[in-house]
Amino acid sequence: MRSLYVKFVVITIGIMIISGIFAFLISNAYYQQKLKPYNDHKNTKIALDIAEFTDNHPEINLNEYLENISSIGYQIFLVDNSGKESYFGAPFREYNLANSTKEQVLNGEIFHGILDFPQETFVTGFFANELKNTIGVPLTHNEEKYALFLRPDIKLLFNEMHILFGWLLALTIILSIIMVIFSTKYLINPILKLTTATKSLANGNFNVHLDISRHDELGELSHSFSQMVKKLEQMDDMRKEFTSNISHDIQSPLSNIKGYTNLLENDSISQEERSTYISIINGEIQRLSTLTKQLLLLASLDSDEDILKKESFNVGKQMKELIRNYQWQMAEKDITLEFTLPDVEINGDKSLLHTVWDNLLTNAIKYNKVNGNIEISIEEKEKSVLITFEDTGIGLSDNVKERIFDRFYRVDTSRTHSVEGTGLGLSIVAAIVKLHGGLIHVDSIENKGTTFAIELPVN
Repeated sequence: MRSLYVKFVVITIGIMIISGIFAFLISNAYYQQKLKPYNDHKNTKIALDIAEFTDNHPEINLNEYLENISSIGYQIFLVDNSGKESYFGAPFREYNLANSTKEQVLNGEIFHGILDFPQETFVTGFFANELKNTIGVPLTHNEEKYALFLRPDIKLLFNEMHILFGWLLALTIILSIIMVIFSTKYLINPILKLTTATKSLANGNFNVHLDISRHDELGELSHSFSQMVKKLEQMDDMRKEFTSNISHDIQSPLSNIKGYTNLLENDSISQEERSTYISIINGEIQRLSTLTKQLLLLASLDSDEDILKKESFNVGKQMKELIRNYQWQMAEKDITLEFTLPDVEINGDKSLLHTVWDNLLTNAIKYNKVNGNIEISIEEKEKSVLITFEDTGIGLSDNVKERIFDRFYRVDTSRTHSVEGTGLGLSIVAAIVKLHGGLIHVDSIENKGTTFAIELPVN
């Protein structure tokens, strides 16, 4: 298989050749349509001027005069009534001129050999050194009739130009090929680096550095590739962290259940201790059940399946029903709740959005201070609805805010408090909001409080 470098060089040189052929054809068409009639008209006028001059000056020597004319850049053929032929200037390559043509010119007609020259020779018709590629005019000198055939001596007029253009064309082709070979190397080199980096990445090596500082499409591609590598590395770290977290969060309650189950087998424990152990086991089972449900929900949200069951419902009414379910928890911590919940109809998955509000409200209660405050509001916009949850809790640092929606990430990273949550709640919230085409934003000040703002399209 040919490399991209070879393909690029071959294609570029091929384009140069094809372009040259098309340029030649276009030039030929221009010559045939424009230049050839112009050259015919111009040389006809010159030939007629020569004939007129000789007719008006019978005292001049015709041969000497025509010899002088030929020396300044013309090839001349002269024939008289008796058939005597004379040539002046450079010789013709071909002398194939019909006798009928000579007779026509001797009889007073003008022969347009340049205009009528066959087109099969393309642009080279301008350079065809043939007797039939001339202008023929009648000429009278000392009352004797002649036929004068004339064409420019291209070799004499453009000999140096031929050499110059020949060298120019040859050097252009050679230098173009050399520049294509080196410029292609310059263009392909970043792609080769990207290929090497891609192979390294495919082998699981994320330590990939591209020293490409270009400001074109390849530079942009390299930059995007570097960004992709960083994202993949982050995702790999998250995958490893996810595996570690889920292993711990499953193993920990299982270990507790196993330990307390073994204790229950001891007949010497009291009924009170037995009840305590059973309560702890039930709590661990409930924790495992919650974790499993959240993992299944996340898997459904991540899949390509259309799990949304959209319907029109009153989000304000839904929020009020949710608040009633948590009044006792807020009362336990003496939390004051303020809300502005107008009746607003939106189109969405009622069950999934209930999960969003439930997560945000339980977090606002869990991480709030005693005698704290929670404020919930719904604001209608032109095409969207803005729902905010604001609390006066422990708040979040800037580092925490950046990872608050990562899976299994907890504000308190110590394992001693892991029982309080699975670290999946806000990940589920973000996934559901995104699935509805909405946006979620968190604004928090450490030790002062946190505000979650969710904007959802009405339809």
